[in-house]
Order: sequence, then C-alpha cells, then structure tokens
Amino acid sequence: MEIYKDLSSPASQQFEKLLNTQLSKNKIEEGKIIEGKITKITEKYVFLFIPGLKSEPVIDINEMKTIGMQDKIVEGENISVLLEKIEDKNGDVIVSAQKAKKIKGWYELEKAYEENESINGKIVSKCKGGVIVEHIETQSLMFCPGSQISDKPIKNIDHLIGVEQKFAIIKLDKLRGNACVSRRQIVSSSKKEDKAKIVERFKVGDIIKDATVKGYSSFGCFFDVNNEIDVLVHLQEISYSRVNHPDEIFNIGEKHDLKVISIDNEKLQIGCSIKQLSPDPFEHISNYEVGKKYKVKVVKITDYGCFCELESGLSTLLHSSEISWTKKNISAKKIFKVGDHIDCIITEIDKEKRRVAISHRLTVENPYLSLEKKYPIGSEIEGTVVSTNEYAVYVKLHNFDIDGFLHANDLSYTGKPEEELKKFKKGLNLKVKVLEINKDDLKVRVGLKQLEKDPFDWFKDKKVNDTITVQVISSDNKGLMVKPEGSDLQFSIKKSQIAVSAADARPSRFVGGERIDAAIAELNFERRKVSLSIKLLEELQNKEAVSKFSSPLSGKNLPFSSLSDQLDDKKKDKK
Repeated sequence: MEIYKDLSSPASQQFEKLLNTQLSKNKIEEGKIIEGKITKITEKYVFLFIPGLKSEPVIDINEMKTIGMQDKIVEGENISVLLEKIEDKNGDVIVSAQKAKKIKGWYELEKAYEENESINGKIVSKCKGGVIVEHIETQSLMFCPGSQISDKPIKNIDHLIGVEQKFAIIKLDKLRGNACVSRRQIVSSSKKEDKAKIVERFKVGDIIKDATVKGYSSFGCFFDVNNEIDVLVHLQEISYSRVNHPDEIFNIGEKHDLKVISIDNEKLQIGCSIKQLSPDPFEHISNYEVGKKYKVKVVKITDYGCFCELESGLSTLLHSSEISWTKKNISAKKIFKVGDHIDCIITEIDKEKRRVAISHRLTVENPYLSLEKKYPIGSEIEGTVVSTNEYAVYVKLHNFDIDGFLHANDLSYTGKPEEELKKFKKGLNLKVKVLEINKDDLKVRVGLKQLEKDPFDWFKDKKVNDTITVQVISSDNKGLMVKPEGSDLQFSIKKSQIAVSAADARPSRFVGGERIDAAIAELNFERRKVSLSIKLLEELQNKEAVSKFSSPLSGKNLPFSSLSDQLDDKKKDKK
C-alpha cells in the first residue's frame, strides 16, 4: 500500500491513467447498451468479453440467428448487447443482443419521425385491420393500417408482401414502444409531384380530345385524360338541358371532347365542360313569347312533371300542377310518354335564371268556368259518387271532369252526418245542388239536403218566449227528447229545464207519447239552433197568473206545485 502514499510518483500516475482509461470505456450500468467481444463459440452459446465485468456473459446462438446476426458469430467480432443484470441469483451476467437491436432501432425510428423522414421497410404479414411492416435496418416491427396501404382501394395485397419500399411514420407511442406507419403518404406524395407537372401543361380554354368516361357521381362525371389525370365535368356543365344524373347521358368507356374551364393549382384539380363546346340554345329564347301556344316535345318524365324541348337543347319544365285543370299533381307518366308532341302555353321566361315555364292545361278552357256558365250557383246537376271519407262524399259531375265536394253536414237536415254517410256507396247516381264554385282554388261544393224544404222553416214565424206544443219521444236521466207538432225536427230538453221545482224536474215522470207545452228559450237561424224549456214556460205563466189572479192553467201544462202558494201570498198582501 506504500505505492499510493506518493501520488506524484511516475508509477502512481501511470496506474491512475490506466484505471481511468479502462473505466471511461465501459460505464457498467444495468439497462445500458454496451459493446462486447466474442471470445469463444460453442454449439449453443457465444461467450463475450466485456471489460469491467467479473465474468463473461453468454448469448444463445439461436437468439443471434433470430435477429439476423448469424454472420456476426465469429471470434473477435464486436457486437452490441443490452446489460439486463450485472449479477443474477446464480452470479451470472445477463445480456441480450435482441433487445439491444430493438432499442437501437427505436432510436432510429424516433429520429426519422422527428425529422419527418421516410424509412425503408417491407410488409411481412397481414393482421386484423392492416399489415405488419418490418424496418429493414433494425428489423423492428411496425403496424400499417389497411387505410394507409394505398391511396385507392386494393382487394389483394399479396404482390406487396416482402417487397422493400418506403414508409412514412405517422405515430409513435414511446411508452408502449409501438410505431404506426403509412405507405399511402409516400404514394400520394409521389403522385402529387407528378400530378402537379401534368396540371401545369393545361390552361383555361384548352380543348381536350377523346377523354374517356371513367365514372360518375350525383354531382358530375369523371373523365380520364391520356391515362395521366382525371378531370371533372360538373352536372351543370354536361348539357344546356336539365340533367339529373350523368348516367342519363354517358356510358363508362365512351370518349368525348372537353373544354377546360377552371384549374385549381393548390388542389391540383381541372374542371371541364361539354356544353360550352356548342352554341347556347337559350340565345334563341327571343323567338318565343309568354302567353302564346307552341308545340313541344316530351324528352324526360319525372315524378313532379316532365321536361320538354321547344327546340333542340332549349328545354323547359311542365310541372304536374300544369298538366290538368281537374287532376291535381297528376303523374305525367299516366298522360304522356317520351317523344310525344303536345301543345303548351309559355307562362314565364326568366332570362336571368335561364328558366322557361309552360302549361298544358291552359290550352283548353277552364272546366270550372264552363260549369259556372252552364250550372250557376243554385242549379241542380246530376252526378255519380266516386269516393267517400269520414266527413264527405265526392261526386263526379256529369259531362264535366270535376269532382264536387259534398260535406256530411249537407246530406240531410234531420239525420246524423255520420249515419247519413254510410248510405252513400261508390257508383251511386244522385242529383245535387251547386252551392259554391271557386275557379281560383279549383273547387266545387255541392249539397243534397238543399234540394228539400228546410224543416227549420217551421220556426220562421216563431220567436223567443213563444209557446209551442211538443210530443215526448223518449226520456233518460239527462232530460227529454221531444218533437214539435207539425215538424220533423227533434230537440232535447235538459233535466234542469223541465220545471222550476227540483222535485218536479224528473225525466222519469215521462214514458213517451205525452203532449206538453214548452217555451222557446233560444232561436238562432244562422246557427240553426233552437233551445226549448218547460221551466221557462212555467216562469212566464206564473208571472202572468200572479199579476192577473188567473184561474188554474190549461190541462196541457204540467201541474206546477208552486203556483198556488204564490197566489195565496198575493191575496194576503191585498188584505
């Protein structure tokens, strides 16, 4: 130990230098990647010398082969290993060449991700949702989603498996040690550079010859130009006539000339037109006038009408509401077929919106006007029941293609509307009275009961407080059902209106068939409403009897119990 007393001696300084040099080369820490030298090779193991360790670590040869390092199994070769344990429970040093390679590969992936660089890899297998990609340099395994394999759908990827190609790293999970890559970004980026050069060759106004129909959607048609780039012809640029879908005009594989009308250098998109290659037929619209009749050709039938041509390319819409006077929104398929030539009157020309509206029904006289001339309001006309619903009957008026509206309330003066409706079946012939003709709304209202004498006229010479004689038809706990003598109408008298005295106001006193007097409590001719009251009659007669000291009342009236008491009180006051 005397050598360390004098640290300035040459021997001490040389020893210190050797010691520091050796320690600086190998910082022995668990979890670090260190270099080792192969000193011995057996059938199963490789022995390493790592300065600073008290024993030689051992690596299984199969581990070396698994990670593709079989060419490194040579004495004297240096390899990198991960020092997992300096000493386990058996006193051995534990190292791993496989883990060292994986960690080094992760460092390279991190660097490529941070610097936005592509990496070399190959697809080694398929898995759920995508494929497994192996990093060429480090053999690290990464995941590539199915959506990131290509920029277009691919049914079979077998031709891509095992082929070395470029990938972009799109996500790294450092905690879990997972990497997600994309082949699609590389393919799209490469295509974008090529596409930009192609787009530069075009300018607005160019004519593209023999472009091929590649596909279409609801907003337009796509054309392939020289197998280099796809261009779009918007729906509105296909034809001057109305087009609902490109498949009405084109077939896949057809060739057409196109005119370039727009170029988007940022999105690398080219917009084209077909209709601009021919003259605009709307320029001839000055040859037509609103209100005049023209012969048009039906070129297309839809659910809401049909499209017609005034001349080639100059189309106009005949809406279903303008086909017939009497059939509202009728289907054009029931009236016309493609190729028919029909008479129409132009109702509107909008040059700004490039729109022309026509009407077929205006070419014939309005049948509602004809009906009004021949059968004015109040006239009687024959018809046939064509349909019924829960509140009305529809009657087709003879000699007119018009359905009259017959409301349930206009069927009978006396019967209940819901019961009367059941009497009318399809095909029944009947005579009705014209009540209303609305030429603007195209409606006709007719009535059936108006052909008969109104039983309500029985009350024309009556007024409120008048006395009438009625016959009791029935009674229940709510009151009486009565019919005035000489009338077919029936009315109810509520229980509260039977008598002044509650003891006498009992509907059960009547069994039906009795003749009694009642007063008119309410009479409204507009609303056709009448209210009858026996109680009111009692009050009116009591008032008159008390003032005149009248003798007992008529036998037709009820024996009112309260009248005699009031007469006695009146006599006492006189004395």
